[in-house]
Formats: sequence, structure tokens, C-alpha cells
Amino acid sequence: MMKRQQSSGGAAVKAVIFDWAGTTVDFGSIAPVHAMAAVFKNARVPVSSEEIRRPMGLDKRRHIEEMLRDGEIARRWRAVHHANSTEQDVDGLFDAFNERLIEIVPRHADPVPGLLDVIAVLRAANMKIGSNSGYSARVMDVLSRAARNRGFAPDCIVSSSDVIAGRPAPDLSLKCMDELGLDGESVAIKVDDTPVGIHEGRSAGLWTVAVAISGNEVGLSLEEWLALTDEQRAGLRNHAYERLRRSFPDYVIDTVADLTPVVEHIEIRVAAGERRRAW
Repeated sequence: MMKRQQSSGGAAVKAVIFDWAGTTVDFGSIAPVHAMAAVFKNARVPVSSEEIRRPMGLDKRRHIEEMLRDGEIARRWRAVHHANSTEQDVDGLFDAFNERLIEIVPRHADPVPGLLDVIAVLRAANMKIGSNSGYSARVMDVLSRAARNRGFAPDCIVSSSDVIAGRPAPDLSLKCMDELGLDGESVAIKVDDTPVGIHEGRSAGLWTVAVAISGNEVGLSLEEWLALTDEQRAGLRNHAYERLRRSFPDYVIDTVADLTPVVEHIEIRVAAGERRRAW
């Protein structure tokens, strides 16, 4: 049971808004990497996992655009296609990516260990559970059904298809707040595994919590992570924390399993009068 802190306006935190891949499901954010690699391979321009992960968190059309702007990928594209990539190329890659992702996300819908326990604690404290993603609405329809069958069913799901501007703009978080029936004065927390997701939350005036180990910065499946030595895990953890702190989240944690004490601490700070403002 969470110890609730009361501010002058009542209970402090009204909602927690979660990202999907790498934060709540799909430990390591594996599905988008596999789908993107397959699509570029089919276009005869193989890309590495590192190249795919650099723009992670953006809506996926923009993600593809950013990859094609990368100097090395652009050079390889020209060498194969004898021309620079075009908007038509982006559209084709994006459509192919979504089709591929729809095939594979049901296999990557397992909740990150500890998530369901944390959700139960938050709900018992009368907090609403929001969620958003850089995935399209079609992909989220498939992924959310698979996740629901595994026990994760947030109160709202906002996709990149539902907003005009994707991350790092605040639109995804603000749309979640609206769907949850919360106004701009309500206190909420954004939990995400990417810097652009943290920027989204900060831009919306939310408290922000970055998750390091289960997300894009480490980029390993749960099985791969557990197979490492303690020394290897410590090195990757430290690197992920360092990179995520550059986006200035309020907190960095290993995974969502560690979220409950952070929420309690935020409630103490809010009850003392501390606030976050959009920037």
C-alpha cells in the first residue's frame, strides 16, 4: 500500500503515463529493431541495431526519416539505388515497417517484470494509468490486445496517429491527460525509456522518470540481460544512466519495478509545494 501525501488540493499525483516498448512491455525494445532491420534489408540497405536505436522514441515515420538522413546510411542508400532517398521511399519503408511490426509485436507483449504489481499499487492509490507510444494506431491495436491478454490494460492508449506532433513535442502526454479527464493543473508522471520521451513529458509539464535497463539504452532482451555477468550488467547500467540523465529526468530507475518509491517521493515533494512547469 502506498503512503499518500496530501496537498492543499487533495491527493498529489493523479496519473502515471507510461511508454510502451522498453518501458512496460518488450524488455529491451526488441520488436521495433527487428522490424526496422528487416525493412531496410529488404530495401537492400542493411542497417545495424545501433543505427536503428539512435532515433528511438520518435514516431516511426520520423524515425525512418532520421535514419535516412544519417550520413553513412544515406551513402549506402545512394550506392544501391543510385539516388538520394525520397518521400516516396520513406512512405514505402514506413508502410512496410508497420506491416512487419504488426506481425511481430504479439510476440513482444510480455509485461516487464514487476509492472503488473506496480500498476496494482498505483490503482489502489486511485491513480489513473495512461499510456502512449511512437507506434501507429494500427500497431497499437494489435500490441494492446496482446498486452491485455497478459494483464496490462491502461486507462487510455494514445498513439502517434492520434496527435499532430510526435515526440519530443508534448502532444502525446497532453492527449493522455485529456483522455484521462485531467486538466493542466493536475499532477502526473511520465515514465519512458528514451530521451525524446522524457523531453515529451517535460514539455507537457509532467514529472519524469526514465527507465534504463529494460529500455533502448541497454537494448537487450530479458534473457540476454540475465545471461550477463554482474560486471557486464554494471557497466551497461552505468552507461544507460549517464545517457538518460542528459535529458534531465527527475529520476532514473532500472525498470518500472522500481517505480513505487519514486512516486511516493514525488508525492512528498508535491505536497510540500514543488511543481513542474512545461518548458
